[in-house]
Amino acid sequence: MHFLKPIYLLLLIVPLLLSIVSLSKSATIKRYFSDEMYKRLFQSNGGFSNKTRKILLIISLIFLSIALARPVLDKGEIKVNSRTFEMITAFDISKSMLVSDVYPNRLEFAKQKFNLLLDNLKNAQVGVIAFSSRAFLISPPTDDYASLKYLVKHMSYNYISIKGTNLMAPLESTNDLLKNQKQKILVLFSDGGDSKKLTKEIEYARSHNIKVFVYAVATKKGGVIKTKNGVQKDSNGNIVISRLNSAIKRLAIESGGAYMEYSLNRDDMRYFAKIIEQKAKADKLESSVIKSYKELFYYPLIVAIVAFFMALFSLPRRVK
Repeated sequence: MHFLKPIYLLLLIVPLLLSIVSLSKSATIKRYFSDEMYKRLFQSNGGFSNKTRKILLIISLIFLSIALARPVLDKGEIKVNSRTFEMITAFDISKSMLVSDVYPNRLEFAKQKFNLLLDNLKNAQVGVIAFSSRAFLISPPTDDYASLKYLVKHMSYNYISIKGTNLMAPLESTNDLLKNQKQKILVLFSDGGDSKKLTKEIEYARSHNIKVFVYAVATKKGGVIKTKNGVQKDSNGNIVISRLNSAIKRLAIESGGAYMEYSLNRDDMRYFAKIIEQKAKADKLESSVIKSYKELFYYPLIVAIVAFFMALFSLPRRVK
């Protein structure tokens, strides 16, 4: 038998100190308790004697400390085999992703959906990149989802670019990061960019076995792109309206991936994750060793509770 949290055994100092204090006069002890608690614990009411109550209280504290330390019996180790796959998630950080046709804006909405996607993935190691005219590595593939959520949440706006969206950048980065994988999974959060012809991107994805899963974050109605000087205008002085570019759907379908447009339904990411896992072949077999324990904490916990209530309420006297 051993303890999983032995630090809590230091709490045994408390009943030790209480034992020392209990040897003092009752007037000294009274300082450490409220009047009501002192009356319940140490005033004689025809049940247990004061000395017995003190002993029961000390026993309760001792066993409570032992329970908090989590005593366990070691039952050996269990080897668990699981198949995993690696994927890259790419965030479009071009200026158009700050359009607020999707609340609060396209990029922040994509971050929220990314968190939901991680919550629904089971066997994936996820890497993250951000891209506009070129790509930036945020994190290599990892199963530490908590760290990924933190990194994506604090993804800096300093990299936001007005130069447009280059969809070849995330494809090339995915190919480099997953170069040892037979198949490569890329999840894109984007409004589709500006290009209406994605022939080169589709050919590149197919030739490098990259399956692209697109989550389109924009509306067909669109919105204006805000700048420091107001809103973005074209060379003729007309206000630029950024809308969903549906051409990106071809990249997803023809690469063997899937396409989904934004939704306020939280369950869409559960469905999206399911599609990704179905189309991804988990070729990587990972083994992990899990230690098996039999928990024993409830035994000292029961003793602590019983002893405490006996010290607090005593036992009823038999009436002749």
